[in-house]
Parts: sequence; structure tokens; C-alpha cells
Amino acid sequence: MTQHLIIQGEEVETPDLKALAKMTGAASIEQVAPQAFRLCCARRVEEVGPFCDAARLDWGYVPAGQRLAGFGLLAVDMDSTLIAIECIDELADIAGVKDEVAALTAAAMDGALDFAQSLRRRVALLAGLPATALEQVYGERLTLNPGAERLLREVKRAGLKTMLVSGGFTFFTERLKDRLGFDYAAANTLEIADGRLTGRVLGELVDAERKAAELRRIRDTLALSRAQVIAVGDGANDLKMLREAGVSIAYRAKPVVRQEATYVINYVGLDGILHLFE
Repeated sequence: MTQHLIIQGEEVETPDLKALAKMTGAASIEQVAPQAFRLCCARRVEEVGPFCDAARLDWGYVPAGQRLAGFGLLAVDMDSTLIAIECIDELADIAGVKDEVAALTAAAMDGALDFAQSLRRRVALLAGLPATALEQVYGERLTLNPGAERLLREVKRAGLKTMLVSGGFTFFTERLKDRLGFDYAAANTLEIADGRLTGRVLGELVDAERKAAELRRIRDTLALSRAQVIAVGDGANDLKMLREAGVSIAYRAKPVVRQEATYVINYVGLDGILHLFE
């Protein structure tokens, strides 16, 4: 199968491109975006990864003819993937317990701590926090990761359905769903009583298993095959969801996720995903 090598970064130097083309025996170099290039008919060689890491370049071998329109669903994680923050850590900051909560979040994302156990412990630490803190985080602290809006716009233009699936909270996913036009969303619901968080989550937790199950449910509803799904995530609790997709993308992700994903994006924005498809 003919493969091309996609190279992209904040700054892609011409000498680096020439070196990679020589290294891989590429037939030609095509510019696909201001800082994204296709090395056509490139051989797979082990030296590409270390070279690109040293030059702070994202890279990926893509099958010739891999078109975005050939897929039917894009599933995206929320915290630290679609958006630049972990919402629960920001809520914890307002509650004065950020260090403890952030440590639990990091352990869960690295895969060192069971996600469901971690989430319950973290949410419990928020007990008594005024519910107005949710709006404060959304309005004052939540920012989209670079390229998020362009990614969603172009994916929808290509005819794909879009899904936001998160171990975070519905307060944020529902607002982002409306704002960005996601077709589907799934997340956890915080219990609120008398205007304050109770420290509990309502219903079944959206953990790693549930994320994967939600993706399968929507995939089946749309009568899609696994090969027609693209999934994007960053933490260990995304791994089972990513395995349900034909193309998985680790976006600025933990090492355990980078090891398994089809493609890894560390340096460019989310719209860099578009350059992996013709």
C-alpha cells in the first residue's frame, strides 16, 4: 500500500523537510497547509520519529487516498483535548482544594489510578461549593484548544457526525455541544442541592467503559463500521474509546495514550487532524 508521510509543526524548516524526504525516499514534497506538508510515497523508517521529535514536528504515515469524507463519525474527549483545561481542577481551585484534586486527576489520566474511583474522590472534595462556580469556570477559565473550531467546521462540511464524550460534566458538555454544533454528547451530571454541589454524581458514571459504550452506541445508530470512526483523546480513560475507532488520535496526550494511537499530535492544533486526510 502506498503511504505518504505528513509533516507539520509551528515552524517547518525547509532543511528538515529535505532531510526527511531523503531519509524516506519520498517521491515529492507537497504543501497542504502553511505549515503542513505531504511527503509522497515515503518509506517507513525508524529514524523519522526521533528526527521529528528533536525538530518539534508532528508526523504520521497515512494511506494514499485516505479521505475525510470516507468516515462517518468524529468522537472527541473534552477536558485537555477539546478544551485547554480540566474543568474539575478549576472548580477545585475555586473551592481551595486544587492541589489535591489535580494530583488525583493527573494520576487518573496517566492510568495510575482507576478513573471512577478518582472521580468520586475528586467530586467529594467539591461538596458545598456554590453551583455558581460552574458558570464562573465556563465563562472565565474555559478556552478551546487551538484549531478546535476549524476542525469541527471542516469535519461537518465533509458530512461526518460529531460526538463529545467526557468523563467531565454535562454543565460544560451541553454548552459546548450548542456552541460548536456537536450532534451528540455524553458526560457526568453533578448533583446540586440548595444551590450547592453535594459532592456526588448522579446516575451511572461516564468512565472508560462507558465512553467506549457510548461511542459504540452512536456508531451502531449511524450504521457505521469501526473503520469509519475517528476518535481523539488524551488520557488513559480514553483508551477504550480510542480502540473502538478505525483512526485514533492522541492529542497532547499522556505516554500511555501515545503508545497506542494511530497518530500523535503534540505540537500543532486540533485542526492538524485535518491534514491527515485528503
